[in-house]
Amino acid sequence: MRMKLPISAAVLAIVAALALAAAPQIARAQGDEGMMPEQSTAKAKALLQQEIAALGGAAYLGVHNYVCEGRLGQFAHSGDLNSYPPFKDFWMLPDKNRTEWDKHATIVDIESGNQGWSLDKSGVSDQPATVISDFVQQVKTDMDNVLRFRLNEDGMTFRYAGTDIVDLQQVEWVELVDRDDTTLRFALDESTHLPLRYEIITRNSTTRERSETDMIYSEYLPIDGVNTPRKVMRAQDGRNIYQAFYSDCQYNTDLDPALFTKKSLDDRFAQEPKPKEKPKPAPTHPAPPH
Repeated sequence: MRMKLPISAAVLAIVAALALAAAPQIARAQGDEGMMPEQSTAKAKALLQQEIAALGGAAYLGVHNYVCEGRLGQFAHSGDLNSYPPFKDFWMLPDKNRTEWDKHATIVDIESGNQGWSLDKSGVSDQPATVISDFVQQVKTDMDNVLRFRLNEDGMTFRYAGTDIVDLQQVEWVELVDRDDTTLRFALDESTHLPLRYEIITRNSTTRERSETDMIYSEYLPIDGVNTPRKVMRAQDGRNIYQAFYSDCQYNTDLDPALFTKKSLDDRFAQEPKPKEKPKPAPTHPAPPH
């Protein structure tokens, strides 16, 4: 099933303002005092299974690729929200991504495992090493990848972290810690069990400095049996980074793996019309001596 959800610029602006107002509204969680560790682990695992069921169960777990499009608003360091350029996002799980940043695909970013390339008007270039390392980390800690691929991972611990009020909604917190000491926290709506917020907490191995990424999900709609958030917001250490508004998603489409290769960008650039070369002026020579 394909779902189209038109978005007007006025609605986007209003929603952005509301989201900014709602983002800080997190009450202090009531912990799991009195629970034995085994009980806490069992409750956390049960809630994660309820979350997976709420997201679509077998249909959600069976997603192996998807294509989504919409608009992305990025926040400046001042906190101002920039305009919403269109984008189209192609994913082949778990670690192949292609993002086209305009309707004609003249600007494209590809990440494929530990490689990546970019296309713009000047041609095709390798992604910087920092971009690739960030992508690898994002794939590892992405909420959907954790739920689909990592719950049975060796060294993963589970804890029920109590109830809370998040963005005016009653939630239950589930906390996971992996063998790299990364903390992954899910705030699940108490009635629907859908994730409203997802936190990724890491510490620098040398300085032990704490860093927190927050993902906020809202306006879920069923698409192909998968409950899909129409709005996603990302914040880093208390600073808003972007808001994505999705107008269309399709799951398990017939994606060609070649889309996620450097050759696809080279071929795309070769199709671009090149500026006509200006005719060279006729050569001039010194006049012969008389």
